[in-house]
Amino acid sequence: MLQANKNEHFYHIPDFSFSLHEHRTLNNLSAQQEDQQSIGNIIEVHGPVVIIDCTRLPPLHQALCTYFDHTSYLFEVHQHLDERHVRAITLHGTAGLSRGMSVFDTGAPLQVPVSEYCLGRLLNIFGEPLDGQPLLPHSEFRNIHAKPLPLSEAIGMSGILETGIKVIDLLCPFVKGGKTGLFGGAGVGKTVLVMEFIHAVSAIHKGVSVFAGVGERIREAHELWREMQQAEVMADTLMVFGQMDESPGVRFRVALSALTYAEYLRDTLHKEVLFVVDNVFRFVQAGSEISSLLGRMPATVGYQPTLTTEVAELEDRILSTRQGAITSVQAVYVPADDMTDPAVSAILSHLDTTVILSRDQASKGIYPAVDPLRSSSKLMDKHTLGERHYTVAQAVREHLARYHELEDIIAMLGIEELSEVDRKVVVSQSYIDGYKDFNFTLAS
Repeated sequence: MLQANKNEHFYHIPDFSFSLHEHRTLNNLSAQQEDQQSIGNIIEVHGPVVIIDCTRLPPLHQALCTYFDHTSYLFEVHQHLDERHVRAITLHGTAGLSRGMSVFDTGAPLQVPVSEYCLGRLLNIFGEPLDGQPLLPHSEFRNIHAKPLPLSEAIGMSGILETGIKVIDLLCPFVKGGKTGLFGGAGVGKTVLVMEFIHAVSAIHKGVSVFAGVGERIREAHELWREMQQAEVMADTLMVFGQMDESPGVRFRVALSALTYAEYLRDTLHKEVLFVVDNVFRFVQAGSEISSLLGRMPATVGYQPTLTTEVAELEDRILSTRQGAITSVQAVYVPADDMTDPAVSAILSHLDTTVILSRDQASKGIYPAVDPLRSSSKLMDKHTLGERHYTVAQAVREHLARYHELEDIIAMLGIEELSEVDRKVVVSQSYIDGYKDFNFTLAS
């Protein structure tokens, strides 16, 4: 395990080789090994996939465990092969696993410890600390596979969530209690925008944030954590990471683990919560890996046949109630900048606001690199925004659309061939570009 410098807080890789007692405490295992009854034995190990011969069939999503050399291993049941055999995915490394090892039932799906002291912490999928601090004091455990709230308890949109970023607040305002997607390829500023939203929720709205790092690189996680501390918003933020080098089972479930904390903050502490996922596409990729490991036939463009169901299981739990609201911002990597990709389309169908980040805007040095003509929001209505806001936004869109048409003419014939009206459009474009540009609080 990498050790933290005594003078600085460095992100470190946790050691998952916990003792039996520690693992029981963290994951709410029902009893010690000697008090548990074996439900079967491991008969095959294929990478992160384990096939278990069971005396009684555990339900899907059930957490199972085994022990070897004072180390505990956790599995999640993903597939019933027949009335005696299940296929499970390990949530730890598989070094040391072998055929014939006894498997025990934890009595529940994967659970995480929740507490009012979770804010300001850096945790993994199990609720274990990654920040070098003591274990999270907990008052209860929550199932990460909780069902969505009934519609009778949910409430609809409740207005605009101001971000302080002018181009977004004007042209594609966020829905308070809704879902927003940041779409773009590599290097267009998705993560920087996400950091700015977390700062805005803390500084402007006095709310709290839950960050789910799905398949996050260690370097990115470390830099993000340090910048959040320097901006003094970490005290109002909980960060949950599933690292890129971990099991696909971890990367597939870490978003649900983080969402469980967001639900706890909403329901128990009655907080206004910003739930941030970076990156939802890696969540889909992890699901695709698991689908291949389970032997399922791929569907469109090689994605898993259960793609839309898996995305819906995550998105349908992001709801607002009378106790509090969860507003979600999700960074979505767009492969090859293709917005028709099946994974992108599946995510897009659940969103209230779509922010498209353009490589052309980034190449001009305009940040955030928002494409105003392709971005949209369900709030773009004069009855919701007000007459003045709506009129100004529509006028700006018309101006940008006209300038986009003139760009090809200028490239071929020059600006001298334009009419007087069109020349004014070209001149005023520089003012609009200056309005769209934004000095990021955290990135600076």
